[in-house]
Amino acid sequence: MKSTPYSRELEAHVSWLDSITGAALGVLAVASGIYTYLGVSSLLDDNGALSVFAAISYSVAVSVGIFVFWSYMMRLLPAVRTAGARVGLLCSMLLGSVAIVAMSSWLNAAALAGAAAVEQHLAETIGDYQDSLEQAHTTAVTAQGLQRDVSRVRQSFQDLSEQEAEGSLSGLAGRGAVFRVLNQKSAELAALEAQIGAQDPLIEQAFIEGNEILSRMRSLTVGTGAVEERSVEFSEEAVRLAGLITQLRQLSVAPLVARAAADLDASVVLPELDGRTDANRGDQARTIDSVLGVLSTRAESLQAAAEGVMAMEQPEETTYTPISTADAVILYAGNFVPSWAGAIAIDLLPAVLVFILAITQAAIRAGRREQSIEDTLTLTELRAALKAAHDMEAIHDHERPRRQATPPAAAAPGANVEPLPSSDRSA
Repeated sequence: MKSTPYSRELEAHVSWLDSITGAALGVLAVASGIYTYLGVSSLLDDNGALSVFAAISYSVAVSVGIFVFWSYMMRLLPAVRTAGARVGLLCSMLLGSVAIVAMSSWLNAAALAGAAAVEQHLAETIGDYQDSLEQAHTTAVTAQGLQRDVSRVRQSFQDLSEQEAEGSLSGLAGRGAVFRVLNQKSAELAALEAQIGAQDPLIEQAFIEGNEILSRMRSLTVGTGAVEERSVEFSEEAVRLAGLITQLRQLSVAPLVARAAADLDASVVLPELDGRTDANRGDQARTIDSVLGVLSTRAESLQAAAEGVMAMEQPEETTYTPISTADAVILYAGNFVPSWAGAIAIDLLPAVLVFILAITQAAIRAGRREQSIEDTLTLTELRAALKAAHDMEAIHDHERPRRQATPPAAAAPGANVEPLPSSDRSA
């Protein structure tokens, strides 16, 4: 394959592509500037004329910067021939690309996927609130299970009091001192049991209301309309839900049961022994001591159960923090890879054109090195060469008669003259 047609074909293609490259680069720069404007607008709180002017100025600067930067790269990088110059321009292109991503691409991504990223943030927040609500409800329901422990202890003291009424404990039938001690603790535990039972409807009501709020929050996440307006309503619902979660945490009766268990054996009011004889009163005293021992054991068991509930993992404090579209895109960048790819590609696509031009120019130069001067001589250059040769011949023809008519130059005065031979002088 000859080099001359190959190089000339590439040069023709490059010449035609040069006519559209500037327009294409301008379109890409303008498109990037438009999306940059949308991204900047989402960051500005004020919607006044000054903010609009600032956003337009920034987007115009980005468009001009992108157009000028890639114009420089397209012209200079394919033209340089030394390795040092190429490395320097490649480093400059890399640095410029990073600057373009920093000043434009992330704003383009915010414009492309900002609303979806904010909705993703709302969905993540709903998940956190739901976990907190369920954890608080689980803790409260588990604490309600202490009611069975309290009921078991109460029932045991009630049974003992009935046995004492029949005289099975101290040997004295009736409602004496031992009976009053047992009945006193049974009544305390019955009051605690009733207080625990009263929490059930409150816990269920709070849990149902919390799920209703979560349902409204989910509707706001996938609803229609501007995401900023939905975020405001979402924030209001989040405040209500946070209050319900706090209420559920406070409805847990575990701390109450723990305190009651600690006071169960410490708050015994010992009645006066009412036995008729010293022996009867001694039997009552010994029975009361046994009852106090049992009471202490049951109190420790009840307190351990309550502390086990209190040791359960508590729901974390969840607070909804409003977030801008640009911040949301960065925070959830992994979920919006296609949007990021499109935002970066619209800014860095000219880099591909730069490499294409560099490769093509290198191929053209390689083809030229293999050509002779006759192969690279164009028609215009041939005409110029023929005209120059014709002009030189005309000048030469014009000067020839003048040179022929000019006599030889006379000898200068005082010049050395060769003497004649002696034979000539004698003649």
